[in-house]
Amino acid sequence: MLQWVREYRRAALPGDISAGIVVAMMMIPQGMAYALVAGLPPVVGIYASIFPPLLYALFGTSSTQSVGPMAIVSLMTASTLAPLATPGTGLYGVLAAQLALMSGLVLLVCGLLRIGFLANFFSRPVMSGFTIGSAIVIAWGQLRTLVGGPIALDAVQDWETRWPSIALGFGSLALLVMAREWLAPLLRRLRVKPAVADIAAKLAPMFVVLGATALVPWLELDRMGVATTGTVPAGLPGLNLATSSAHWQALLQPALLIGFMVFLISMSGAQALALKRGGEKLASNRELVGLGAANVGSALSGGFPVTGSISRSAVNFAAGANTQLASMITAGLLALALVAPTGWLALLPLPTLAATIIVAVLGMLDWSTLRTAWRYDRADALALLATAGGVLVLGVEAGVLVGVALSMGALIWRASRPHIAVLGRIHGTEHFRNVDRYSAETTPGLLMLRVDAGLFFGNVDAVNERIDEELAQHASTAHLVLVLSAVNAIDTSALFGLGELNASLGQRGVTLHLAEVKGPVMDRLRDSDLLGQLSGQVFLSAANAWDRLAGSSAAGRPQPAG
Repeated sequence: MLQWVREYRRAALPGDISAGIVVAMMMIPQGMAYALVAGLPPVVGIYASIFPPLLYALFGTSSTQSVGPMAIVSLMTASTLAPLATPGTGLYGVLAAQLALMSGLVLLVCGLLRIGFLANFFSRPVMSGFTIGSAIVIAWGQLRTLVGGPIALDAVQDWETRWPSIALGFGSLALLVMAREWLAPLLRRLRVKPAVADIAAKLAPMFVVLGATALVPWLELDRMGVATTGTVPAGLPGLNLATSSAHWQALLQPALLIGFMVFLISMSGAQALALKRGGEKLASNRELVGLGAANVGSALSGGFPVTGSISRSAVNFAAGANTQLASMITAGLLALALVAPTGWLALLPLPTLAATIIVAVLGMLDWSTLRTAWRYDRADALALLATAGGVLVLGVEAGVLVGVALSMGALIWRASRPHIAVLGRIHGTEHFRNVDRYSAETTPGLLMLRVDAGLFFGNVDAVNERIDEELAQHASTAHLVLVLSAVNAIDTSALFGLGELNASLGQRGVTLHLAEVKGPVMDRLRDSDLLGQLSGQVFLSAANAWDRLAGSSAAGRPQPAG
């Protein structure tokens, strides 16, 4: 805690100040937009951007992590609360803060108990599918706001009265897309420094929002039907201690899922930036505590669940952030924005905010993971597609659970049918390789099999079946050598399975040997009866087994007639 304060150097101050200012300029429109995604008043997005980064700075380990509202977590908040309360009501706001409190407590408990490894059950394809599905859901949900009304055939006649909203929404959308695609390259061609050009492109949404806000009073767009954010209360948020005792159980499962997603999203961005900073070390359990404290802080200030934003963190890094002081400066500037007169915030047009959301979330669509998974592992690709489809059809929580279930199912399927190779010796060497892949020599009466997975209750029967198949194809086998160089563990079920295999082979006149048993596995085997009952020997290497058995095995078992 506060280690970065003790090690702070004055040379880091200019970068932290510049980064704090730049991210604060991003946070005002972005925070308000993501609050709308969550079904909350826009100002709540600013509330959720003040105390969370301050608390993360106390406990977190990433120097450039920007903690606050984020599109995906906002969508999960909305999907959780929609069945429980009506957006815009007091109960809805109470439940949003309560969800942040419960998610924060989940993260804190995981960090204190050091069980952050549980988040590893979310594979990268599942995360990619979740992101794709969520981005599409968020973008589709903002179309109504973008055009100022419902998108339906029976509402076409109303579009004539909505043309100011449509023009402003699609105009903002076009400007944001052009800025995203071409502003940075254009500035580079004008000899602007690459870092400055990239930051300018990232700040384009702020300038578009400010320009659209200026158009509202100038053209009187609010009188022409363009919806705005409305009155934004001035002043800092008060301490929020309100909860609903009737909804703790209903929010528990979503809080668990949101907590894990907060950790995964934050760590993915923080790790990428840590590598750019020369291998900055992140402590995953401290990150859990920092993110948990940030969400508790959001709840106490009347906010909603928050996480580290990948895009904002990248801007924070590019703008020169050196320590967590940059995020503290951002929080301070946002607090000043609320203390100062907030009348101009009331004029922010909702179609423009919707356009910023659509462009931001569609930028998260990454199809490269799907292309790679489709070429490399179809099971992962199917898990990605199932997760994305589940989010679109079944909802956020169900979609993620479908993806995780498919990933775990594929993992169990692979583990239950491990690869087993028939080994032969590379001529003139002591190296043994798969005879299906290399030109390797074998000897009659000796069968060497390498098991390429740990042995456990889920695969021991499949391994024994495969051994029987190989023995049927090598009827003259007198010695069977199991090369266990790839076996990291043997559980109790597998131990009994090996004992039964040893007895069965003995009845058929085949001697069972083991080779290249790893030290930890051998330590466990010494505490069992298997080594004492083994019909053969335990060899240090496959080469030792070959040298000892190759000569004797040829005459050890008669060839079948014919």
